[in-house]
Amino acid sequence: MTTDTLLAAGRTALDSVFTVESLLDDTEREWQQRARRIAQDVIAPVIEEDFENRHFRDELIPAIAAEGLLGMHISGYGCAGASATSYGAVCLELEAADSGWRTFVSVQGSLAMSAIAKFGSGEQKNEWLPRMATGEVIGCFALTEPDGGSDPAAMKTRAVRDGDDWVITGSKRWIGLASIAGVAVVWAQTEDGVRGFLVPTSTPGFAAAPITGKLAMRASIQCDIVLDGVRIPDSNRLPDARGLRGPFSCLNEARYGIVWGAMGAARTCLEVALGRALDRTVFGKPIGGYQLTQAKLADMLLEYEKGVLLAVHLGRQKDAGTLDVNQISVGKLNNVREAIAIAGAARSVLGGDGVTSEFPVMRHMANLEAVRTYEGTDEIHSLVLGRALTGLAAFG
Repeated sequence: MTTDTLLAAGRTALDSVFTVESLLDDTEREWQQRARRIAQDVIAPVIEEDFENRHFRDELIPAIAAEGLLGMHISGYGCAGASATSYGAVCLELEAADSGWRTFVSVQGSLAMSAIAKFGSGEQKNEWLPRMATGEVIGCFALTEPDGGSDPAAMKTRAVRDGDDWVITGSKRWIGLASIAGVAVVWAQTEDGVRGFLVPTSTPGFAAAPITGKLAMRASIQCDIVLDGVRIPDSNRLPDARGLRGPFSCLNEARYGIVWGAMGAARTCLEVALGRALDRTVFGKPIGGYQLTQAKLADMLLEYEKGVLLAVHLGRQKDAGTLDVNQISVGKLNNVREAIAIAGAARSVLGGDGVTSEFPVMRHMANLEAVRTYEGTDEIHSLVLGRALTGLAAFG
């Protein structure tokens, strides 16, 4: 069987036991199907080539924007105002194709656009959000620095007031989309604490260089940024962003999407393993007929189903306005960790073929290791939950 045929066979087998669609209402299902069409018809045919060639295919952006997926959870300014559960279902379908494309939608919508929508002035929202929703302008979110992404309170990038302007100096690392972005949301220390600034990337002193040598997220862009005396007017400051509450609230939007997205990568790995288990014959019968293989498949299904149910539960809470941020850490920590375990088990079912690009499993596994690191490592989310349980902070 071809890989597409294996996926189809695995999808049929999986749907006979558990399907995400049954958990969604009609509107949520419509959004899911939009994203699934993009993932299967637009992204999937080229993703292996792009991963191999370390190429971000930005010509796909208009198709994604045309489906309303950019900033879809934001209301107004050309955005759809979709529910959190709808957005989550979209993230799942995009990451089923590749984590890099869910990351693109996340950086654009959950980070850059959310920062403007939450903390920007009316003028800033009108200037940027409609064009970002159509994909005309790409945004990036410049928070992480070279000396420690897990400790943003220690950021070294500084913004100094100079008359009616601000002058920003510093560096950022692992900033998604920065080299193709038209606007960067830059977080910097000031005399009044951390503040956010909108920096057009054409501003003198701003430079972004893609990070090379990546073994994960090869079909997407992450960059080093240098801000060398970047001068912007005070009108580019996000007026309602004060302290780390601003960037953290945006990060929580992105982490929420990861809770769903990781299960998309897990689903693809499970579908491929199921298809292969039914197709490959060893010792006279399909490998799916052996007890050890069935045990692997059952364990994979168990963790996938639990992860999706957790994602839906968090989505329902988010839509109701009752979601505790600690629960986002539960979702991110559990679902990424279990998605990696599912990918590893799928690779073992595929045998030696599992390490080739003929199958998407190793690509998903590598990408998930990156997802495990960004938006809070396993260790950071464990400490978040430990603090919630004990009332004692153990970060230092």
